[in-house]
Amino acid sequence: MNDLETVLRQTIRDVPDFPKPGILFKDITPILARPALVRGITEHFAELYRNAGIDAVVGMESRGFLFGVPLALALDAAFVPARKPGKLPYERVSESYALEYGSATLDMHIDAVTPGQRVLVVDDLIATGGTAVATAKLVERLGGKVVACCFVIELCFLDGRAALSPAPVQSLVQY
Repeated sequence: MNDLETVLRQTIRDVPDFPKPGILFKDITPILARPALVRGITEHFAELYRNAGIDAVVGMESRGFLFGVPLALALDAAFVPARKPGKLPYERVSESYALEYGSATLDMHIDAVTPGQRVLVVDDLIATGGTAVATAKLVERLGGKVVACCFVIELCFLDGRAALSPAPVQSLVQY
């Protein structure tokens, strides 16, 4: 276990029964209160993908925005938001998906990713992989190529990584 992973494990807060009974929510807000940790996460992922030719970083609403924007800046890449329905003002494509506790839909502007762009998908957490898979499908429908997916937290027992295959997946903390 590296130093960043150790500090993240100590900082991530467990919230039982949120958003519904039986779910153990991994709360990243304590991480956000520590700028050095956010910087460390950004630098870790930027180092991994600095030479991967990333054109755009896609972050999913809403916690993916928190890590996606600084990572896009560090990689000198565009940031693309994947948003909940009704939040994007321009023409969009949509993708519905199952969550571990329900279902949801994500939208992306039709010009957010251009054909041939190399895209990195980022979010705070991967569980079943539904959100990331929906995002990857949106990127691919727009002609982009998902180079990799990265997450601060991975809930390995839900096997979301397998759902993203063949895209490589990186995570900092695994449970």
